[in-house]
Amino acid sequence: MIRSATGILARLPALMLASFVVASSVVASPALASPGAPASIPRPAPAPVVRHVSHDFGTPVIDDYRWMEKPGSKRLANYMRDQNAYTRKVLAAIPGKRALYEQIKKDANVGTVVFWVTRADGRIFYMGIAPGQNTAHLFVLDKIGGKPHLLIDPMQFSKNHVPQALNYYFVSPNGKYVAFGVSGGGSEQAKLRVLDVATQKLLDIGITRIDGDNTDFPPIAWLPDSKGFIYYRLHKFGTQAPVTDFYQKSRDYLHLLASTDPTGATDKPVFGWKIAASAPMSIAQDALVVTAPDSHYALGLFTENEELQSIDDVYATKLSDLEDGTPVWHKIAGRGVQMAGIALHGDQLDVITPNGAPRYKVVGYDLAGSAAPKTVVKPGDDVITSLAAGSHALYVGAMHDGMGRIMRVAYGTDATTMVDMPFQGGLGQILADPNGSGIWFRLSGWTTPSGWYDFDPATGAVTNTNLQKPPKVSFAGIESKEVKAVSWDGTMIPVSIIMKKDTKLDGKNPTLLIGYGSYGITLTPFFAPTFLPWLDHGGIIAIAHVRGGGWYGDAWHKAGMKQWKINTVFDFIAAGQYLVDRHYTSPAHLAGEGGSAGGITIGGAVAWRPHLFAAAIDSHGDTNSLRMQFSPNGPPNEIEFGNVLKERDFHWIYAMDAMAHIRNGVKYPAILAVTGANDPRVEPWEVAKFAARLQAASTSGRPVLLRVSYQSGHGIGSTKDQEVRSLADQDAFLFWQLGVPGFQPQ
Repeated sequence: MIRSATGILARLPALMLASFVVASSVVASPALASPGAPASIPRPAPAPVVRHVSHDFGTPVIDDYRWMEKPGSKRLANYMRDQNAYTRKVLAAIPGKRALYEQIKKDANVGTVVFWVTRADGRIFYMGIAPGQNTAHLFVLDKIGGKPHLLIDPMQFSKNHVPQALNYYFVSPNGKYVAFGVSGGGSEQAKLRVLDVATQKLLDIGITRIDGDNTDFPPIAWLPDSKGFIYYRLHKFGTQAPVTDFYQKSRDYLHLLASTDPTGATDKPVFGWKIAASAPMSIAQDALVVTAPDSHYALGLFTENEELQSIDDVYATKLSDLEDGTPVWHKIAGRGVQMAGIALHGDQLDVITPNGAPRYKVVGYDLAGSAAPKTVVKPGDDVITSLAAGSHALYVGAMHDGMGRIMRVAYGTDATTMVDMPFQGGLGQILADPNGSGIWFRLSGWTTPSGWYDFDPATGAVTNTNLQKPPKVSFAGIESKEVKAVSWDGTMIPVSIIMKKDTKLDGKNPTLLIGYGSYGITLTPFFAPTFLPWLDHGGIIAIAHVRGGGWYGDAWHKAGMKQWKINTVFDFIAAGQYLVDRHYTSPAHLAGEGGSAGGITIGGAVAWRPHLFAAAIDSHGDTNSLRMQFSPNGPPNEIEFGNVLKERDFHWIYAMDAMAHIRNGVKYPAILAVTGANDPRVEPWEVAKFAARLQAASTSGRPVLLRVSYQSGHGIGSTKDQEVRSLADQDAFLFWQLGVPGFQPQ
C-alpha cells in the first residue's frame, strides 16, 4: 500500500533471527540452473559504487548507492534509462512473450469490471472498465437493466496523450452533482472538479492538491443539502521545504457551489492543522471531515497514514455551525479507542475497535452526549472488517478464515440477522440504500466471478443484481484450497492455493507465491481471469496470508508490524517451504512476488533464503526501509514501521530492510524489479538501489533487471494496457527463469 490501500498487485483490476538462520541453513537446496540474459544483448554499465558507511546507534550501515537519493540526480536518471532499455530488449527476446501478451490481453477483456457503486436519487453510479476500454470510466444507470450513460472519461483531461485516471468520485445526496478527481501519469495528485449530471457540463471549479480515494481516505464530504462540500487539501509548501513535509499539515475546507472562487483560494478552513484549539492536530496526522445524509452532525477525524483503519481522534460539530463556517468541535473518542472504521447515522457514531477484542467489536457513541458508549456488536470468532449505515439498521461486514460474512443489526434493538451469502468468497464494498432498508454487496471467489448482490431484509432473500455480468471466461477444471504452513515460531500461516484439478504434485510445477503483510490488509479471494495464462502453462498460484495483514484481525496485524515485522518475511518463507515440502513445486520452479509494502516481504525472503526461490518480482517495493523515512511518504508510515531516527525503532527497521542484508558472493535468484517514474508512494530510487545492489552482489548468473514505466506511478491509475504489458513482462520473465517450455532462448 504504502500510504493507502490501493491496488497492491498488478494482477488485481521480536527478532529471534539467530534461531531462524540456524534452522534454515540446514535445509538442503538443489543446484539451480542459471539461465542468464542473452550474451548478444550488450549489458549496460553497472551503477557507480560510492562508498558510504554510517554508524547508526552502533550498527555500521553500508550504502554504496546513497547517491541515488539526491533529488534530480542525472546519474540515477542515466542508470535507470540504460537499465530499462536493456531490460526491454532482454524481455523482448524471450520466446513466447508476444503470444503471452496477447493471451493476457484477451483475458483482461473478457467482461466489464464494475466497482465502487453509489446510489443517489434512485439512480446507480459506478466506476467501470469495459472490454476495449483502457481506463476506468464513470457511468450512471437509471435502473438495473437500463442503458449505462457515460459521465466521465478521464482521458478527456489528457494532454500530450499522458494516461489519466479517475482517482475518486462523490455524488451529492440529491444526485445532481459529482465531485471527482483526475490525475495524470500515475501521480495521484488530482484536481477536484464538479460535474452537473443533468447537463454533463463541468462547473467552474478546479481545486488542486487533493489527495485521497473512494475507499481508504475519502477527501470529499457533501453537505446533506447538496449546496456544497468539505474537501481535504494538502498544505502548500515552498520550494525550499524538505520533501518529508509533503503530506503534513493538511486541512479541510468548506466550498459552496454558489462561490465565485473556482480555485478554492478564498474557501474557509474548518478543520485540521492549527484550525481549532479544541481539536489540536499533530504534524504526523491527517485531517478528514465526514458527513452523512441523515445526520445533523459532521465528524472531524485525525488519522494516521491517510487511512480510515487508523483513526486517532474523533470530533463532532453541529452541521449547521459547519455550514456557517463556525464549527465548534467536541471530542467524542481518542487514540485509546484504537478506531479501525466508523459509520455515522443520525445522532450516533458506530466504531470498530480492537479494545478487548483481538478480532474487533463495534461500540456506539451518542453524539448528543445524552448516553454513555455502548457495545453494539460483541467480539466473536469473526473478524469485523467494515460498517455500512442503512436507514433502518447497521450492517457489519466480517470474515471467517478470509471468507466474507454480513450481519444486520436493527437500530435501537439487539436484534441481529446473518445475511445468507450466495457462496464463500471475499467480501468487497457494502452499499447501504439511503432511502430503503436493504443493501448491495460485492462478493468474489478464487474461482467464482465477482457479482453485486441485493439483500432484502423483509424476506431475507439475496439475489444477483446483474449489475456486473459474468465474464466470458470459465474457471472450470480449476480448484482452490486453503492450507496452513508452520512458521519459525510454530504459528500456522494460512495459504490459498489455486491450480488445475489434475495438477500432479511432482515438484516440477512453476509456482508463484504472492505476499503482502502490512496495514492489516487482507488479500481475500478475488477472481482474476489474468491468472489463466499462468494456470494454462501448468502453473500454480499461492497467496500467503502472512502476519502484518488482517486474516485473523488486529492481533494478526500487530504480530507483523514494527518490532515484529520480521515475522512477515519468515511467514512468507514458511509458505514457500510448505509448497516445496508438499511437492507442489521445488526451489528450481518457485518464484515469489511482493509489491509496495510487500517489497519488505519479497525483498526479505530473497535476502534471508535466496536458495528457496529461482526468481522474484519486486513491484514498486519498499526494499530499503532504512531510507523510507527520508522520502515524502516516510513520516506518514511511522505508525506502521517505526521511526528510523529513534534507537529502539532503528534496530527493527534494520532487520526488515532487504537491501541491508544483501551479501556479496551469494547466488541470488533472478530478479525483475519494477517501478514507475512518477511513483508518489515508494520512491523509484528505492527499487533502483535494490537492483543495483543485487547486480553487484549476486554470483548466480541469473539476471537482475530493472523495468521502469515513465508514464505511471505506484500502479494506481495505470491503464489496462500498461497493466497487461507489465504482467506479460513479469510472467514471461518468470516462465523463462522457472524453465517453462516455449520460453527458453535457443
